[in-house]
Amino acid sequence: MTTPTAAPLPVRRLAAFAMLGVATGGFNIPLQAYLPAFYAQTMGLGLETVGTIFLFSRLWSAFSDPVVGWLSDHTHTRLGRRKPWILGGGLLFLIAAIAVFLPPPGAGDAWLAIGLLLLCLGWTATATPHYAWGGELSADPRQRARIQSYIQTGASVGVFAVLLMPAALEFLHVGDAKLHVQAMGLFVVAALAPGLLLIAALFREAPGRRTEAAAPAKGGLGAVLRDRLLWRIIASDFFVSLGQGARGAVFVFFVTFYMQLHIAAILLLIQYSFGIVAAPLWARISYRLGRPHTLILAELVQVAINLAMLLLTPGRAWLLVALVMAQGLTQGSGNLMLRAMIYDVADRHRATTGIERAGLFSSVFNVTTNAAMALAVAIAFFVIGWFGFRPAGPNDATALTGLLSFFAVAPALGHGLSALLILRFPADRPQTMARTR
Repeated sequence: MTTPTAAPLPVRRLAAFAMLGVATGGFNIPLQAYLPAFYAQTMGLGLETVGTIFLFSRLWSAFSDPVVGWLSDHTHTRLGRRKPWILGGGLLFLIAAIAVFLPPPGAGDAWLAIGLLLLCLGWTATATPHYAWGGELSADPRQRARIQSYIQTGASVGVFAVLLMPAALEFLHVGDAKLHVQAMGLFVVAALAPGLLLIAALFREAPGRRTEAAAPAKGGLGAVLRDRLLWRIIASDFFVSLGQGARGAVFVFFVTFYMQLHIAAILLLIQYSFGIVAAPLWARISYRLGRPHTLILAELVQVAINLAMLLLTPGRAWLLVALVMAQGLTQGSGNLMLRAMIYDVADRHRATTGIERAGLFSSVFNVTTNAAMALAVAIAFFVIGWFGFRPAGPNDATALTGLLSFFAVAPALGHGLSALLILRFPADRPQTMARTR
């Protein structure tokens, strides 16, 4: 385990550590916004089939996350605890990304199902220990927010860069949806390799203590189930992710069919270019307001932005661009605050029990995220299908109105519930948290 320190970590070191987030974060938007639409429309698998496969693959991630988190807490090698998982998971992540983003002609539902299962497992084994390790680089609350902001910024840079290629192809009117997805997959692979090399070469962990390895898995589960503050954090994250996932699942359909524009990638590029500055911006706001109050503010802003989408009509592209920019300025704000808050809970648990469970707690976080993303795609495709929407068209007024309503209201509801769960949450003082347990 890296020795906690309150001293600021060098910018170069933080940037090198966050490089892996470029790949693990950059992969998420294509997974949520492009791959479902691509396999449903271009590969011809249909809304119901793709929705079901994505549901089960994300639920598989929800199951594997706590397993990987617990194992990474109790792994003992000369490389440390987190590092072997990051490197091994990264290799699986790389191979599976090639399979899913660059499918061969005629790839069907079995190819997608198996590829997604391996892809989600590889991502989990890479991202979960990476986030847990980031929480251990410092014990100071401000430094933790700073570290997580670097990782979140890396993720935003990854999304921005991964969207450059389809945006450029759209602008130049080159290629089709298959070429766009292939370009994004190749970027993820190209970003993942140097991120893994930097972790392998520049970062070391001390071997974990054997006393920590003796902690039983069921004890960790009990610790999760008994901790009310932890439950509030992960439930809030569930609704953040549900809102984000619902919007992402239908974004391409909304822009293409409702707004009658063929610039979905360009709009996402605009959003995430603004998102690059969002993480440090909200981290600074949290220094003044505290993380709980900052999260509530950010989520209420998200509610207002999403409900404003109801004002959109095909002739109001300017309003869509403005709302996309505003969305970018709140990008990842809730995730950033919640991921920083969870390590306060892990610190309190370590102080009272002597057992290290930061990886397990972080992985439970990912369980809710994956479960929310799974439900988001399945619910989104079910609801717009119920309204009569078809990805190959044509679509009548009822189908398009249903698409607009879901695109605006579902994310607003998710972000609103997230804020509600953090009301009256203890301020950023560990001693206050301990008294409220």
